[in-house]
Amino acid sequence: MIRSLYRACSTAVLALLCGLPFCQLAAAQEFPSKALRVVVPWPAGGLVDVAARLVGVRLQAALGQAVVVDNKVGAGGVIGADLVAKSPADGHTLVFTTSALAINAALRAKLPFDVVKDFDPVALVAYAPSVLVVSPSSGLNTVKDLVALVKSKPGKISYASAGIGSPAHLSGELFKSLLGLDALHIPYTGAPAAMNDQIAGRIDFQFANMTVALPQIKAGKVRALAVTSAKRFAALPELPTMAEAAAPTFEADQWLGFLAPHGTPRSVVDRLAGEVNKALANDEVRAAFAAAGMTAASPGNPAAFEAYLKTDLVKWSGVVKAANIQPE
Repeated sequence: MIRSLYRACSTAVLALLCGLPFCQLAAAQEFPSKALRVVVPWPAGGLVDVAARLVGVRLQAALGQAVVVDNKVGAGGVIGADLVAKSPADGHTLVFTTSALAINAALRAKLPFDVVKDFDPVALVAYAPSVLVVSPSSGLNTVKDLVALVKSKPGKISYASAGIGSPAHLSGELFKSLLGLDALHIPYTGAPAAMNDQIAGRIDFQFANMTVALPQIKAGKVRALAVTSAKRFAALPELPTMAEAAAPTFEADQWLGFLAPHGTPRSVVDRLAGEVNKALANDEVRAAFAAAGMTAASPGNPAAFEAYLKTDLVKWSGVVKAANIQPE
């Protein structure tokens, strides 16, 4: 009887302790106990995949466990994100995704997950700015030149995007909204197709992915007017930001970062964030990001990333609502 009572009390005490930081500390000490799976909801070899692997190599060395990148493509990043949202919340399965997560939430009334409730942001890793480009033969040299042209021909000047609801589309709508413009949206089936028509002069302007646009800018096939990031892009330091050029509140970076399933022990999230920060502080990693058309994020913390994600959700929800964008 006494022995049974002792066992019951011990079990109750252990259960109580597991509600306290003690168990999170234990989880951190045991983590990682196996390979980490990093789900990338985008194709292998693409911008997001490259960034995930750059940091994944450093994580693997720091944690002493394999880091396996798993490309789960489909539905604009929704399939891969949903897989992680429904995975065990132990830190061994992460999603490495982009601002498409916030854009999808803004575009679609029903997703199989809740962006805020079903994920714990871990670390913001990089920004992939876009760049506003026009044809060299257009005679346009500044953003203000373009604004004047669009205002002189309402509804006649066209801008391209990689598809309805793409970052390029929403950047264009943000541009129109902030400056009171009326321009014609021409959606393409991807960024390369949109860039090909820009080079051919069949489109007046677009907010192009830096990775796609940079070689064309350097070759003189398109003219860059401004970058969408909050700060100037290191590879094009002479190029102003959109905020400097014409729209003080304009910012439309595509962010990239790690998120974990909701409920992952805080100590594990903090450990992962710390190791990612160490990777981002490495000069070789930062140089590799720059070479790929990205800017490595400054070392931060999960709380700051969570706040940034929520701000992004509000911004794109406002753009989608104002423009009445309907997903395909």
